[in-house]
Amino acid sequence: MNQAVRFRPVIIIALAFLLIISWFAPRADAAAEWQAGTAYKKGDLVTYQNKTYECIQSHTALTGWEPPQVLALWTYVGDGPGEGGETPGPDTTPPSAPAGLTSSSVTETSVRLTWNASTDNVGVTGYDVYRNGALVASTTVTTTTISGLTSGTTYAFTVKAKDAAGNVSAVSNTLSVTTSTGAPNPGPIGSKWLIGYWHNFDNGSTNLRLRNVSTAYDIINVSFAEPVSPGSGTLAFTPYNATVAEFKSDIAYLQSQGKKVLLSMGGANGTIELTDAGKKQQFEESLKSILSTYGFNGLDIDLEGSSLSLNAGDTDFRNPTTPKIVNLIQGVKAVKSHFGGDFILTAAPETAYVQGGYLSYGGPWGAYLPVIHALRNDLTLLHVQHYNSGSMVGLDGRSYAQGTADFHVAMAEMLLQGFNVGGNANSFFGPLRPDQIAIGVPASQQAAGGGYATPAELQKALNYLIQGVSYGGSYTLRQPAGYPDLKGIMTWSINWDAYTNNQFSNAHRSFLNGFSTQMTKEAVY
Repeated sequence: MNQAVRFRPVIIIALAFLLIISWFAPRADAAAEWQAGTAYKKGDLVTYQNKTYECIQSHTALTGWEPPQVLALWTYVGDGPGEGGETPGPDTTPPSAPAGLTSSSVTETSVRLTWNASTDNVGVTGYDVYRNGALVASTTVTTTTISGLTSGTTYAFTVKAKDAAGNVSAVSNTLSVTTSTGAPNPGPIGSKWLIGYWHNFDNGSTNLRLRNVSTAYDIINVSFAEPVSPGSGTLAFTPYNATVAEFKSDIAYLQSQGKKVLLSMGGANGTIELTDAGKKQQFEESLKSILSTYGFNGLDIDLEGSSLSLNAGDTDFRNPTTPKIVNLIQGVKAVKSHFGGDFILTAAPETAYVQGGYLSYGGPWGAYLPVIHALRNDLTLLHVQHYNSGSMVGLDGRSYAQGTADFHVAMAEMLLQGFNVGGNANSFFGPLRPDQIAIGVPASQQAAGGGYATPAELQKALNYLIQGVSYGGSYTLRQPAGYPDLKGIMTWSINWDAYTNNQFSNAHRSFLNGFSTQMTKEAVY
């Protein structure tokens, strides 16, 4: 028999076996399933819900950044898990209607709108925004600012989503917004402020009379009012280095110079937990008494530790259920209402309680968010403590070390742009106005356990944030032109600044004055 004929069946069987193996074996270039926590580079392919997407911007994926929801990071390339998928048939399915349309940063002539992302069988490509039924803006993200409005006027806003095939969603909820009437800001004169905390105790820094605070400061936060006993809602304040009459005179003296003097409550040792209505009532009455007695211009909220922590099951910052958070919001609103429109309200949370809510929401993480959200129209300033925090993650998914310009820029822009809470695309914490934001830093290396930045490093960050002047760092502003109305710098503390012969305030006062001069020149020309 011919040898070739004899072995032909064996060859055929072997070839068939190899074909079967190659058919079912995974291909090296097949797209993998998208996963949060994975670092992707430009050009990578992934599958998500049986559709294939290509990475168009390198990043580390987070929950809430699924490919159909983040058009800035992924582009749809086809159906199926293969090498780019197959071209689908005609798309006739419209996206879902945008939900949760809300407003923030309402001014005399503008309003910032935010809404929850729509979903689509292929991918949402953008949103159209309507004012009183007329199209006024188109965007690819879930937030936009509408300008050119009239003071004291009510407008009706709606949003529709669209996809690449031209399908348009049903209309969102209708949001009614009334622009402000331009009531005067109760804060100090000047476009940029320097805020400092003054110690009502001796901790080895500098024993400083209140009236002798450096004239560089615009707002002085007297620290601290604390509970009269553990668990009490009643707060007390007694000057430690002056009589009541002398202290009242010191406050009046600073106010005569155009300064604003606030009472700060809490601090690292002043745990305030308003767990029931009785403690809330004590809180309100005692604060009204202290503020009136000394003639303070307002109140600063500096709660730390267990003062603010979310109970299990409290998952929506817009509708908190934890009693001590609900009571704090109601109590602060009542105090502010009692004193009227000139009352200044500020807050100085730690980063974990604010920006920390970006990745996780529960316990202390993000616990300030319901307070800030409920008081966003009452807050004069929010100056988060950019120290004693360790590294934190910014909107770009990268981690930044405290004490660096990148850290200051990344943390500030989270509040200026807003962010999804706990990685949930349906839980968006809306941005605050730039004029409500200041950066909190230590006045010296002795003032904090970590996070001190030299004047040069901090001023690099502020030049970028305010004017868009890049220093070539790793973090890139989402608003390249910057935020000209950002308000300034807060420091812990005035006493530690005095300990170093006012090096901090001297360096930053002249720097901040430069912005005021520039804005004046621009207004003239």
